[in-house]
Amino acid sequence: MNSSTLPARVSAGHPMVSVGAITLSTFLVVTSEMMPVGVLTPMAASLGVTAGGAGATLTVTGAIAAVVSTFAPALAARVDRRTILIAFMIVLAVANALTAVAPTYAVVMLGRVLLGVAMGMVWGLAAGLGGRIAPPSRSALATTLIFSGVSIASVLGVPLGTSVGGVLGWRSAFWLLAALSVVAAIGLRLAVPALPADSAAGFRGIFSVLRVPQVVAGLAITALLVVGHFTGYTFIRPVLEFGVGAAEGGIAAALLVFGIAGVVGNFAVGGVAALRPKRAVVGTATTLALGVAGVSALSLLGTAGFGQGTGQAPASIALVAIAIWGLGYGGVSVATQRWIATAEPGQVEASAALWAGIFNASIAVGAVLGGAAFDGSGAVGTLAVALGIAATGVLVAALTSPRVPR
Repeated sequence: MNSSTLPARVSAGHPMVSVGAITLSTFLVVTSEMMPVGVLTPMAASLGVTAGGAGATLTVTGAIAAVVSTFAPALAARVDRRTILIAFMIVLAVANALTAVAPTYAVVMLGRVLLGVAMGMVWGLAAGLGGRIAPPSRSALATTLIFSGVSIASVLGVPLGTSVGGVLGWRSAFWLLAALSVVAAIGLRLAVPALPADSAAGFRGIFSVLRVPQVVAGLAITALLVVGHFTGYTFIRPVLEFGVGAAEGGIAAALLVFGIAGVVGNFAVGGVAALRPKRAVVGTATTLALGVAGVSALSLLGTAGFGQGTGQAPASIALVAIAIWGLGYGGVSVATQRWIATAEPGQVEASAALWAGIFNASIAVGAVLGGAAFDGSGAVGTLAVALGIAATGVLVAALTSPRVPR
């Protein structure tokens, strides 16, 4: 491989501080994307739309982010990556502020479109920066930290925003995100070194990595695991309510356990993925599938009493199953990204952008499949579909490898 195609490393006095600034950025784009989940009811009432209409704000953001993140390197061209990240964190701030002041649903949707663009650019480029900023011995940790922003957003971001919205109104949650986005932009300017573009890959160049079978396998695994996860997780509340018999307190506890387990999974997999990417992917995929299978079994049995002060054993079993699911999903991002980087180390930015696009598109596909399955056959059918897709991901991971045969 021509050494000129390899990603150029940068030097910085405190590389992990730089990584921290990028992690804050990934945390904020994901929290901004998911915030309507936490303020859905008051947001819908204020704008005069249905809950489904308010929920569509997530769909629009995710769909746009999927397209933009795929083409992020080409759209950024030869512009310094630090400059791009700073610019689109400002766009994120504007998008959140626009949502906060929006007098109508149409204006909210405009803000969410801008948010999708910002999210796509930030995520599409940030995914491949860990190995450039940190020294080789710490590149895996850097990548793990960058993706921890995604996991931590699901545990802390939305709940904190929801709490603020509950006290000060739903618009205040978006004002908070706008302010933090400006802080993140300043942090990027102060902490991150210049990151010149590795290459000026055009739109066609981004897809050149698909000539590598190992990259295609990694993208396929990513799609299967993320689609499988979101097929079930998007409807986890009704699954727990009607399939497992969970009460309000039990649902809150389950989601908290899931989020904490996800953060643990993210960091636990990082070190393994650096040295043994296949083992990391197979392990996370298997863990995710086992967790889905556990919740599916409880749903099939119609376990009652979870979170209602009775049937403590079923409650414990349900929490264990949810924790296993969260542990597996928490490692998916860092494990599959490491697979992609191992498969084609000479075009990390292009492959990372494709991976980000596949990841975001898979979220939308999983939500649609989950909705169709839940409407057609309820919690049991939804989890059966989710498990089948995730199990296929396990099989593909077991039968392929990220390393080019010698």
